[in-house]
Amino acid sequence: MTLFGTSGIRGPVGETVTADLALSLGRALGVDCDRVVVGRDPRASGEFLQSALVAGLRESGTDVVDVGVAATPTVARAVAWRDADAGVSITASHNPPEDNGLKLWQPSGQAFDSEGQERIEARIAEATFEPAAWDESGQLETWDARARHAEAIQAELGRESMDSHVIVDVGNGAGGVTVEVLKSLGAHVETLNAQPDGAFPGRPSEPKAENCTSLSTLVGESDADIGIAHDGDADRMRAVAGDGTYLTGDVTLALFARAAAEPGQRVAVPVDTSLAVADYLAEIDVDVEYTPVGDVYVAEAAEAPDVAFGGEPSGAWIWPAHTLCPDGPLAASTIAALDADRPLAERIADVPTYPIRRDSVEVEAKGAVMDRVREQVLADYDDVTTLDGVRVDLGDAWFLLRASGTQPLVRVTAEAREDARADEVLAEARECLAAALE
Repeated sequence: MTLFGTSGIRGPVGETVTADLALSLGRALGVDCDRVVVGRDPRASGEFLQSALVAGLRESGTDVVDVGVAATPTVARAVAWRDADAGVSITASHNPPEDNGLKLWQPSGQAFDSEGQERIEARIAEATFEPAAWDESGQLETWDARARHAEAIQAELGRESMDSHVIVDVGNGAGGVTVEVLKSLGAHVETLNAQPDGAFPGRPSEPKAENCTSLSTLVGESDADIGIAHDGDADRMRAVAGDGTYLTGDVTLALFARAAAEPGQRVAVPVDTSLAVADYLAEIDVDVEYTPVGDVYVAEAAEAPDVAFGGEPSGAWIWPAHTLCPDGPLAASTIAALDADRPLAERIADVPTYPIRRDSVEVEAKGAVMDRVREQVLADYDDVTTLDGVRVDLGDAWFLLRASGTQPLVRVTAEAREDARADEVLAEARECLAAALE
């Protein structure tokens, strides 16, 4: 049985994610825990999933701190604030409203690693739970953690004020902490889609460019300095410059990393990150550390003492000095502060952008195919990374062949510093995959 993906347990409600699963997870987690923090995003299904989860935890004798509808980073940080052993976010993050999920957190703010996930999966599969005695069941308390989160971010920013006009698209999610922080710093804040609603009526939850056209237009046509967009649980953050330009994930990653890292330090990034990030950071003698795709893996790499920052181009940003969870409100406040010191439109002009090509090939036995790809590529190329699929560094370009985590597909990505070279490398990557399919 494999329940956990790259971002916890996630899938359609009533199929993959059920009240029975939430109950079993609560019982399994309660084996090791005296206290657990629980929170959820605004999806309606979160109510009964949380009830089932809490029942399983309390039945096992575990106390529960319920933080209600809260951003995932609020839940993750609250584990340490409340001296708890673990936290659970009931969320499908940026997925559509028919989905939901369960993501587990450690006191460090890091998501459960592979070992912790496997331990929980094994207990659920065994289904052998011993409830606590009738008079030793866990206690339940409610606690509003938002104010504590806002205070922590303001302290971490290290600034008293911000004279900026910011438009925040909350995406009908749980990211209202961002608004609170910016207002407390004196910024003029306008909001879009600020009413929590798990059906996400304002726009699809994922804050990618095509879903943020209203924000980009509003920022570009107003006197706003910057726009911010979150997903449903606010672990992700994307930004719009004052001229209405939506920042790509790689450019945002480059800006955050350069501001956070000092010469000789490293930045943790997944294997599908643009070569432009490494080039931009090399200018200040900062190296990149490649990880598998998924914020869990970025956070694991960010534990190293010389890693100053970790990020995924999808919108997850980690400052390990503060927390190992992707914190969208911290990212939003940080990028607003960067813009206040120097406009984003000027900053992004300094970051190189290179042509990147993406393709997908339908493959039934993707595991076996990727095994053959790996064997072939290791024999034919010198600089190969096999952390997640196969990434080949060609010096002036790179390509990545990686099995999709959710579909019968192999993803093909190629990037170079020149258009023609990017096309050549994509063709080269396709040939490697075609040979493995023969």
